[in-house]
Amino acid sequence: MNQTRAGRYITQIEGYQAFIPNPLPPSPEIVMDQEMWQLLSQADRALGRLDGSTDALPNPDLFVFMYVRKEAVLSSQIEGTQASLIDVLEFESQTLEPENPQDVAEVVNYIAALNYGLERLETLPVSLRLIREIHEKLLQNVRGSERKPGEFRDQQNWIGFAGCSLKEATYIPPPPSDMKTALDNLEKFLHDPKPMPILIKIGLAHAQFETIHPFFDGNGRVGRLLITFLLCEQNILKQPLLYISYYFKKYRSQYYDYLQAVRDTGNWEIWLKFFLKGIYEVAQEASNTARTIVTMKENHRQLLLEKMGRRSGNAIALLENLYFRPIVSIDHVQEITQLSYPNANTLVKNFCDLGLLKEITGQKRNRAFSYAPYLEIFKD
Repeated sequence: MNQTRAGRYITQIEGYQAFIPNPLPPSPEIVMDQEMWQLLSQADRALGRLDGSTDALPNPDLFVFMYVRKEAVLSSQIEGTQASLIDVLEFESQTLEPENPQDVAEVVNYIAALNYGLERLETLPVSLRLIREIHEKLLQNVRGSERKPGEFRDQQNWIGFAGCSLKEATYIPPPPSDMKTALDNLEKFLHDPKPMPILIKIGLAHAQFETIHPFFDGNGRVGRLLITFLLCEQNILKQPLLYISYYFKKYRSQYYDYLQAVRDTGNWEIWLKFFLKGIYEVAQEASNTARTIVTMKENHRQLLLEKMGRRSGNAIALLENLYFRPIVSIDHVQEITQLSYPNANTLVKNFCDLGLLKEITGQKRNRAFSYAPYLEIFKD
């Protein structure tokens, strides 16, 4: 039996070693050294700035639409999904058929699960029940849908390279009986009123969830959704503006290494410092992106007022809509502006001449146009 402050590896009857996590909070408690306090303070301030970035906006949902999609794409890419943000937007706009429909469906499910979870949080705390409901949404009619969506596993699972056996696994989570206890302990920890810096609590909860790995599939994505839900539940963010998966994908090997280091050595601190750096980096990046969008929107509005004269009313209506539907067809433009087809076509041509829209199909019929300068901001 190999024991650390995070838990212990216990040899099972079949001969493999499964990890049984200790309840949170860790004991001895987290060492809050000067570096940890500094990282915590930086992350808190950066989140405050990000949260405030929507306060002055007439429509606070302005960033949310794309930020949620960016998080959904990146979180799914960490798991090997190939769909890009453009693939997802093209699919949602119903203008183009995706080349990789299965991958796109997984990202679309992620968006639905995130929005569903935020709605549920109005009446339900972050809990095992919510986690199961989210998992069910995530795996609906996609890869893994045959593996009991919305139900905690009743058999041993393991982590390793694709197709590896239990003996070749890099990590083996707790067997079902210990898993249930660990999940109950995690839920108690989430609802524990004892004071603890919220970001430390969220960092501990995410790592513990990944360690428990309670589903046959989709654990990584549910664990990252958990971060978003906890930030919103605790009122640190009013909207899901933090695409933390940007950081986890960028430092993917460290992300997995530090989670494993918690299990192997009990070093919670190295994981928490990595996590806080990520919160700070992404909150900064998301705030900068928000400023870029606000400036660009105003510049494009002025450009349309200048160039379109008395026709600028419809042009502004279309511009506003492009932030929530950055890929459109002439039919969509008709719908938005109530113009006739020829006039909608002319408006789109004007937008193309001004460099706001770009034709993306190369076809004569059923053309689709993207709000290229806006999508350029999100091109990672």
